[in-house]
Amino acid sequence: MGVRLRRRRRRAGDGMLRRVVDVVCALILLLITAPLLAAGALAVLIGSGRPIFFGHTRVGRGGKLFRCWKLRTMTPCAERVLQHAPALRQRYIENGFKLGNGEDPRITREGRWLRRSYVDEIPQFFNVLSGTMSLIGPRPVVLEELALYGDGVEELLQWRPGIFGEWTSRGRRRPDYPERARLELEFIRNRSIRRDLMVLLRSIPVVLRGQDGR
Repeated sequence: MGVRLRRRRRRAGDGMLRRVVDVVCALILLLITAPLLAAGALAVLIGSGRPIFFGHTRVGRGGKLFRCWKLRTMTPCAERVLQHAPALRQRYIENGFKLGNGEDPRITREGRWLRRSYVDEIPQFFNVLSGTMSLIGPRPVVLEELALYGDGVEELLQWRPGIFGEWTSRGRRRPDYPERARLELEFIRNRSIRRDLMVLLRSIPVVLRGQDGR
């Protein structure tokens, strides 16, 4: 009983430390990336008009739905495109609920650059400040993806989703499902402050290299 109580207290202490680090780092990173965010927002406005931001519905901690904010990189009617293109939607599902930049007709011209450079992800620092996301954690998923985590769904939903994580830190070598689910679950089951730091350090060169155009 005493060991279990100490573990709970240690986990609560780690959680408080992570939250403080999240808020401080998110504020600092927002200040540093503000010029890039402004340039990206201007590119969206000139290239395809409003809205500039897009909040995709994702599953957060405790199963609560939230808006994961990004600079808009797709046409305003992007969600309807999948509904009216069964073959494209099937590829989207089979590819881990995403399509490569080179094969997705919904992505705008400026959106391809924003995605390759990760500039479109900068607004997620606001998610961190609001508490719906963390700097480090499993990548947020859509409702349809939960089934791919099998018996590990409850464990997954105990944590805030993150901007950086075990899966995203693999960069261009990020695996598809089911390996993605295995990596994310293994990470949260063996999570520690030290491991969070390792994931963050691995993520820095990934962001600097950018995504490929697939």
